[in-house]
Amino acid sequence: MLNTVTTGTPTDKPPLLIVHGLYGSARNWGAIARRLSDDRQVISVDMRNHGESDWFDSHSYPDMAEDLAEVIKANGGQADVIGHSMGGKAAMVLALTHPALMRRLLVADIAPVVYDRTQTPYIHAMRGLDLSQVEKRSDADRLLAKDIPEDGVRAFLLQSLDIKDKRWRLNLDVLEQEMPKIMGFPDVEGPFNGPTLFLSGGDSVYVLPEHRAAIKALFPKARFARIAGVGHWLHAEKPREFTETARAFFNA
Repeated sequence: MLNTVTTGTPTDKPPLLIVHGLYGSARNWGAIARRLSDDRQVISVDMRNHGESDWFDSHSYPDMAEDLAEVIKANGGQADVIGHSMGGKAAMVLALTHPALMRRLLVADIAPVVYDRTQTPYIHAMRGLDLSQVEKRSDADRLLAKDIPEDGVRAFLLQSLDIKDKRWRLNLDVLEQEMPKIMGFPDVEGPFNGPTLFLSGGDSVYVLPEHRAAIKALFPKARFARIAGVGHWLHAEKPREFTETARAFFNA
């Protein structure tokens, strides 16, 4: 089963499952999990080929959805779910293939569509980092800067670097090989009739008006909201607004 990080204790509410995006991990969501664990248990996962979870040759959304189904079945049989980016797509496939396991779904800044901007340059940068020259995080940050100039992106990626063992906690080879699947979306039958919120960054271009027909076909009860002044990493840029929006939706 996927590696999980549990925050809080069980209550009369279903647990909240948090599913991170590409190159992320459960630890990226620690602050959000703590904020939301005041009235329910929160379970954050490391997706396959990420963090402390096992590595596999596949990184397809049906496989990721089955991983999540296994976690929910082991934790009471039903959950509310937050999925961001890649994790949002995996959560959507879970909702469509195992609707009984999910009560409410919050999809953070992604749509059930094919995207054309690949994320492989980050893989090339991470693979090209000479780990023999890295003794502390600042070393890695300095060396990565020539390929990744954005401070925030480097800081995010470096959360997956194990400096002591000089390795990435990411299966870079399989993630590169499976990138077309990650950027795509499988042909899955719908619909999921549970309450669903598509929460986007106001400055992001991942969920556009032309995506709404595809969303509504699979998620007829979908509602849409935006957090102003943030991009794709809306939960990291405005954690308070993200948390309060999520809380209001799940407690409605």
